[in-house]
Amino acid sequence: MGSRGRQVREGRSPRWLLPLLAVGVLAQTALHLSRPLVTYRVIGLGGDAFAVGLVTAAFAVLPLVVALPLGRLTDRLRGLGLLLAGGLLFSAGGTLLMSTTGSLAALAASSAVLGLGQLVVMFAGQGVIARWSDDDQLDRFFGFFTAAVAVGQLFGPLLVGALLGDAAGADLVAASRTAFWVAAGIALLPLPLVVLIALRTPRAPRRPAGAAPPPVESTAQLLRHRGVGAGMFASLALLSTVDILTAYLPLIGERRGISPAVVGVLLGLRAAATISSRLLLGVMLRWRSREQLIVLSAAGSAVVLAVVPVAGIGVGGMAAALVVGGFLLGVGQPLTMSSLALAVPDNARSSVLGLRMVANRVGQVAVPGLAGVVAASAGAAGAWWLSCAVLGVAALVSRRAAPSSPG
Repeated sequence: MGSRGRQVREGRSPRWLLPLLAVGVLAQTALHLSRPLVTYRVIGLGGDAFAVGLVTAAFAVLPLVVALPLGRLTDRLRGLGLLLAGGLLFSAGGTLLMSTTGSLAALAASSAVLGLGQLVVMFAGQGVIARWSDDDQLDRFFGFFTAAVAVGQLFGPLLVGALLGDAAGADLVAASRTAFWVAAGIALLPLPLVVLIALRTPRAPRRPAGAAPPPVESTAQLLRHRGVGAGMFASLALLSTVDILTAYLPLIGERRGISPAVVGVLLGLRAAATISSRLLLGVMLRWRSREQLIVLSAAGSAVVLAVVPVAGIGVGGMAAALVVGGFLLGVGQPLTMSSLALAVPDNARSSVLGLRMVANRVGQVAVPGLAGVVAASAGAAGAWWLSCAVLGVAALVSRRAAPSSPG
């Protein structure tokens, strides 16, 4: 355990936890206000389902390049406050750029800047937890952090409905511009909280002069640890499914005559279910092992979410499927974080989380990109079912990688 856990004793939460959770809520509210807006802005600029897929994939391009070096940097930094603040500034900047774009290419580039900012925010937040939590608290604290993320995923889509209403055509472009400004403002709100986090987390001790840095494991070495590859694929599948859901539910809704406000409510219901599952992780871990819950998360959500695009299901049926699927989706993501952090040495935790981010961004590029191709011929429903198939494969991979004994 070492010094990482010295802030938490006798069941008390560390002083940095609540400010960090608040940062997660606000940053993700801004993100999930912006992401559906991107889809509506593509529609307003004359784009189709294929264009939605490409712009969605662009969100992950810069993070794909910098995630692993950023993870290694995080392992070496003595404090993570400046990193967290920089991510918030990039997020706000990318969102502001989106409000001024008049072409699909510029919108994709702005989406890439937003993606970089969100990567840095999530990296710094996860780094604080991985560095300053006891091993037996990782599941709980990662669960709280990802629940905070899900709160943002709840508020963001609801704001989309409130800000866009029933706007269409040229009105939709103008309304989305104003909504992007709101998103940028929300992204900047957590900056004072970053100061609190920096003050409440101890800085890592300096190495003695002339002392050699601890050995750094290569990517190949990290991947050789048991369960690392399977955990990364499960994380990739779960995260890319949320992206597909966010990007293509507005298209499915438009085809069925469902207004943006109702689509926002549906996305919000999914996020609320995800929040509840992450807050109940401690209870569920007393029922099944971490590995079993990851398999259940991927397989169960694949089956339940597959019914959403089925013709004739109605708004009520869509809502029910999104609630159950959202609950199951929420279980796996924090557990992949803790399982990866525990699978490697202490001084490689941010590095393996960085490798996980690379895998996530590969998924966020490849799955929406492929979904765009599928949607061009099979429509939004085909793209949706593709993500369900990826979840099914993740469940099989995780099942094979799980140890024979629970825990």
